Amino acid sequence: MKVFTKIIFPVLFLSCFQALQAQFLSATDTSESTVRKYKSIINTNKEIVQFIENSLASKGLPKHLRNLALIESHFDRNITSHAGAVGVWQFMTAHANQYGLTEDRRNDLYRSTKVAVVSLGNLYKKYNNWVTVVAAYNCGEGNIAKAMQSANSTQYHIFSKYLPAETINHVKKYLNACYATGELSGVLTNYNNSRMKALFESRTGVKAGSSLSETEINAGFNLKIIAEELKIDLAELLAWNPGIEEELQSSGESTFYLPTDLMPDFLLRKNKILSRSVKEGIK
Repeated sequence: MKVFTKIIFPVLFLSCFQALQAQFLSATDTSESTVRKYKSIINTNKEIVQFIENSLASKGLPKHLRNLALIESHFDRNITSHAGAVGVWQFMTAHANQYGLTEDRRNDLYRSTKVAVVSLGNLYKKYNNWVTVVAAYNCGEGNIAKAMQSANSTQYHIFSKYLPAETINHVKKYLNACYATGELSGVLTNYNNSRMKALFESRTGVKAGSSLSETEINAGFNLKIIAEELKIDLAELLAWNPGIEEELQSSGESTFYLPTDLMPDFLLRKNKILSRSVKEGIK
């Protein structure tokens, strides 16, 4: 069992922020025709979509990132953009070469997807939310850095006005695609969790730490029942595990964090909690 220090938001602060939270981002096109169009493209390319989703899940990345390839290329491995981007993931030569993908291999579905997974994972480690990741994938990290500096903010809904119009439109398309696939809520939850974390740290000037232990759980566990069995507040449990609901839904499993003094109790009750979760239904 590993123990380490992890940033945690005070629960009271988090609860207040959730109550005051505004929805800065949303889908801009929820028309039936657009939903049908995106679903049709996915259904027409089931084998490619399944390969991409499995590749993402194998590295712990959410399956909704398949929508990046959806809006980039419609899963057409032979497409070339006016700017010279090639393949399902629309790699420019410089971006591809950065990860060892040669120019002539950019339309190779297997190799390009492996590179895309690594690239997206690295971007998430840097930005900690999928909205900014999608923006950076489109316009590059340099443009993101310049926009953040101009806006004096790391929050996409604030610095996005300094980004190229093409990138802003690209993010909108991504959110629209996630609406069509029923995954928009998870993307926005991830963004807002990241936003609240950044605001807390900027307003307090401190990073509150707590010693946590980690274990693994799968999607069979009901987080509400875990909280009940451990006699803790669900909001507190979610504060220790930001993004866990999205991760369980997308990949079926997740690392699970608890304060060191609570972990033994959880491990003792683990089978009982899972049994209750299955019996009472996963919510």
